[in-house]
This record gives sequence, structure tokens and C-alpha cells, in this order.
Amino acid sequence: MTQSVVVQVGQCGNQIGCCFWDLALREHAAVNQKGIYDEAISSFFRNVDTRVVGDGGSISKGKICSLKARAVLIDMEEGVVNEILQGPLRDVFDSKQLITDISGSGNNWAVGHKVFGSLYQEQILEKLRKSAEHCDCLQCFFIIHSMGGGTGSGLGTFLLKVLEDEFPEVYRFVTSIYPSGEDDVITSPYNSILAMKELNEHADCVLPIDNQSLFDIISKIDLMVNSGKLGTTVKPKSLVTSSAGAVKKRHQKPFDAMNNIVANLLLNLTSSARFEGSLNMDLNEISMNLVPFPQLHYLVSSLTPLYTLADVNIPTRRLDQMFSDAFSKDHQLIRADPKHSLYLACALMVRGNVQVSDLRRNIERLKPSLQFVSWNQEGWKTSLCSVPPVGHSHSLLALANNTCVKPTFMELKERFMRLYRKKAHLHHYLQIEGMEESCFMEAVSSLSGLVEEYNQLDATKSMPVEDLPRLSIAV
Repeated sequence: MTQSVVVQVGQCGNQIGCCFWDLALREHAAVNQKGIYDEAISSFFRNVDTRVVGDGGSISKGKICSLKARAVLIDMEEGVVNEILQGPLRDVFDSKQLITDISGSGNNWAVGHKVFGSLYQEQILEKLRKSAEHCDCLQCFFIIHSMGGGTGSGLGTFLLKVLEDEFPEVYRFVTSIYPSGEDDVITSPYNSILAMKELNEHADCVLPIDNQSLFDIISKIDLMVNSGKLGTTVKPKSLVTSSAGAVKKRHQKPFDAMNNIVANLLLNLTSSARFEGSLNMDLNEISMNLVPFPQLHYLVSSLTPLYTLADVNIPTRRLDQMFSDAFSKDHQLIRADPKHSLYLACALMVRGNVQVSDLRRNIERLKPSLQFVSWNQEGWKTSLCSVPPVGHSHSLLALANNTCVKPTFMELKERFMRLYRKKAHLHHYLQIEGMEESCFMEAVSSLSGLVEEYNQLDATKSMPVEDLPRLSIAV
């Protein structure tokens, strides 16, 4: 069994991370009711005997003594990390695995990347090494961060280079939260473009998630609940309701519920690495099968059900409907249109009591409406994990490498150019040592190169698919 380490950077990264650990604990508690430290739990948690003075030696088998998350928490402000340490999950995090500062990065990528990067590099490395030492077979680092702020985008992407140099064999999966057009951080286009260059160069897989998509999903849940459709009811004290018990107003951004959706995505993404199944998919298989060219490693994710049953009572979707949902815009975590764009490859990660024949049948049913690149017509990767999410009979996560991410990047570039043409706010970046105007130009050119690669693929859309003869195998 392999292990993974989660690295949470910045306010957004730590809030999503906190949701992930909460849901993961609930999921393992539902499956493992005897309280035995098994291989499934070991993928993301260490079992520590807290009675032992010092490091608290790890216990490989037997009862759970005290679980510690395989996590490194980094933020250049103390607020969110302190909140976590005072909350119900405080015992899950090892205090030696935290890095905080007081000043914050002031929504400035250069401060996060150049200033705090060099200042904390040794500390970060030491904590990453420590996490790696506690693993028998470290396979993946999950980095969770946002693109719009200073610490998440700057220090989060600085970390990628550190990981690449120190652990070149270990996969780097990045969950990046992209700002919406109405973002309240004025400098977010600068931060996002500068961060994109680092993601292009140093990540193995990026799951771009659009803040606006998350907000739209939560708004739809609100509407469904308020209209009483489909027998929908919100559970008391759920994440889609406020503490007062009334459903949150649409103007308020319900970040808890939005973070919960992203945490759910990570939970489903790692289910095959944690539980048994008739058709398991390792994380290295995602990168191997879904990323045909090194830079085109941005995967569009869609999820059904979108929220845990801890929040909303919604009747289970029929199996076939679930597959249709996974290819509809309403269930995507980024605003894009994959059906009218080109698929390079697609992975379906199914959980619950689903048969391989159901998977095959639904792929055959959906195939005619999806356009795959001519040289990869059979570009499907599938996995079946037998353990469903808590309270559901089945779930599905679809990951698509699709040219539909291009408009998101083009829109980001446009917003960047609007600021950059006026040189607005540029002096805040250029006063940081090691930051020059050429850094901006290199970042834009890196993004333009990425968009151009997608354009070249899109240009092949109308090309006829050659029906190549298959090898006949003598029996």
C-alpha cells in the first residue's frame, strides 16, 4: 500500500485541507468500525503512541492509538492554522508539521515566492523530509492552494520546485483554486499568471477548480432545497446551512460548502489508493494515462453526487443518470464545455456496487457524443472501488484531459493584460528583490505557449479518424 502527503498552502489551501481530513476520518470510521489501524488508513494517517515521550513511535498494526495526518500546513498568516488547532481536528495534526508567519503575503505572488520562499525553504524541506520518512512507500504529494492570493500562489508554486528537486520520483498532484472574474483581490490576475508558469513547469497533474463554478453549484443546491424538489431536505448543522439553521443567502459566499465539494473530489480521487476494488486505479496511472504531453496536464473534473450526505438528503441518482451527470456542465468544477471540445483522454473513477459491465455499457452509450483526438479513440481509463462514500450507494468522479480548459486560460490572460497594459500595481511586485518585469513577460509567454498547444490540437478536430486494422492474434 502506498502513502501520500497533503501539503496545504495559504488560507484557501488550509480550509479545504481541513474539510478533507474531516471527511476522510468520517469515511474510515464508517468502514473500519473495529478501530484497527489498517492499510487503508495508513495511506493518509500515521498511528502514533502518544504515551511514548519524544516523536511517539509509529505502530504498524493493532488498535488505533492516536492518528496523525500525513500533512504539512503552511500559511504566512496564523489565523486559519490557529483556527484548525483550536477546532475538533486539533489532535490530528502534528505541531511539528506546521509553518506560519505573522505578516502574510499581502496578495503578492512575489512576496510568497521570492521572500517567504527563500526565508522558509530549509524549514519546509525539513518538514517534507520528516513526512516522507514516516512513509513506507511515498507515492504522491497533494498540494492544495489558491491561485489568486499571495501565499497560496507564490509559496505554493515555490514548493513545487522544491519537491521536484528533492523528491523527483514522487508525483506532484496540484489542486488549484482559480479566482472568478468578480474576485475581490485586485492583483489576482498577476498572481494567477505568475503561478501558472510554475504549474506548467513543475506539476505532474493539475486539477483546476473555478471559484465561480463552486458558487454556482451551491446556489443550485439552495434553489433545489428551497423549492423542495425531489424530496430534498437539508440536514441540521450541515455545511450548506448557516449556524442559524436557515439556508445561506445567495449573496453570501458559503465557503465551507464550496470547500466541502473540493474535499469530496480529493476523497474520490484517492479512494482507489485507500480501499480495495475489482479495478483499482493507482495515482501514477492517472498521470500515465491522462497526460500524453508533459505540459498538457490540466484535468477537468466533474463529480456526482456533488456533496456528501452529511449536508443534503437527495434521492440516489440512477446509475446511468450518474454517468450522464458526469458529462454535464452542472457537475463540473470548472466552467468549460468538454462536449464541444476535444478529449485527449478520460478517466472514470467509480465507487460502490457497480459492475464492470455497467461501466462498459455507459462508455459505449456516451462515446458517440464525445469527440476524442484521432490518435487516441480508445482513450478511456476506468476504476472501480468497492467502498462507496458514506451514505451513498455509488459515486463517480470523471477526470478529462480536454482542450476546453483553453478559454479559462485565455480569460485569465485577458484580465492580466488589462492590468499590465496600464502597469497598474506593478511597483508592488518590482520592489521585491529578484523580481523584474521580465518575470511577467516570461509568465505570459509560457501561458501563450500552453494555449497554442491546445489550439494545435483543436485544429485536428475535423480530421477523419483512420480505422487502422487491428493485429489478429492466433489462438
